[in-house]
Amino acid sequence: MEKKTVVVGMSGGVDSSVAALLLKRQGYNVIGLFMLNWEEDDINGACTSESDFEDVRRVCALLDIPYYSVNFAKQYMDRVFKYFLAEYAAGRTPNPDVLCNREIKFGPFREYALSMGADYIATGHYCGIDHNADGNHYLLKAADEGKDQTYFLNQVTQVQLSNVLFPLASLKKEEVRRIADENGLSTAKKKDSTGICFIGERNFRAFLSQYLPNQPGKILTLDGECVGEHIGLMHYTLGQRRGVNLGGKSGESGRWFVVKKDLKNNILYVSHGDESPLYSNSCEVENINWIGYMPQSTTFSCRAKFRYRQGEQDVTVTLNGSGGAHVDFAVPQRAVTPGQYAVFYDSTRCLGGGVIM
Repeated sequence: MEKKTVVVGMSGGVDSSVAALLLKRQGYNVIGLFMLNWEEDDINGACTSESDFEDVRRVCALLDIPYYSVNFAKQYMDRVFKYFLAEYAAGRTPNPDVLCNREIKFGPFREYALSMGADYIATGHYCGIDHNADGNHYLLKAADEGKDQTYFLNQVTQVQLSNVLFPLASLKKEEVRRIADENGLSTAKKKDSTGICFIGERNFRAFLSQYLPNQPGKILTLDGECVGEHIGLMHYTLGQRRGVNLGGKSGESGRWFVVKKDLKNNILYVSHGDESPLYSNSCEVENINWIGYMPQSTTFSCRAKFRYRQGEQDVTVTLNGSGGAHVDFAVPQRAVTPGQYAVFYDSTRCLGGGVIM
């Protein structure tokens, strides 16, 4: 049989490096493709993508596979970054990584890979895929629960998943690093990237202020007491402790928390010590993307996550007929944040997700 061709999205990290290695071992014709999604030097004047692409070169040379680079900076600006800025301007806290997967990695990247003759595309995500005989493509949770990345893929469509492979589905992170080390991959001990890709190690507030002007305003308690001044509502999110800069404003022990943002009046509300205002019993979700899942009734029970670093929670979902839902929590949840995603699960699968409003 003729070898099937798979184009691997290679970032210069250990996960995508091992994904390429495993696929080659499985007999695929493997091609590496590096995406440049952001064109800017870091604060030291060095283009960070250059060192990442150099790691891609080293890995592909060792694996004896061809590699290419493609520039999606314009698409990223139009489809991801403009949305990111609009959400912050609207007082919400967006998750650009979720949008990047739908709008770039499984959008223009997928299309480009297919134009190269790919039968499949693959990434180093920690998740699995079931291309079922019923014609649905089910997104499966990873074996490594601590690394499972289905949360970030909750907006990817059935068409986008139709020819995807996730080689790391059954592996834990330590196994991936061990495989890389045993096979001499230069990325074996490379530090995982953290935070938002286009910000990197820079100061987030300074970065955001380049694009959105700061609008200082009052910081009030829920009782209406003015306890300080904020630098701009976009710089704060629900539950935030650090950076509120209200130390010593109260004689009581405890910390200050952001509990509410009033965009219309430009007021930041905080609570001191008492976290109860951060808890809620439900949320409203819009633009739900179901992944091979068709709810059998308007109201049903499942599990959900409201941020990436969170265990799954029992919820009851009531669909509203407009592509959204009202979600009731079995147990009150802390700091459920507008702009983030509510992602739904059953025992083995990610069922989809939508934006918390």
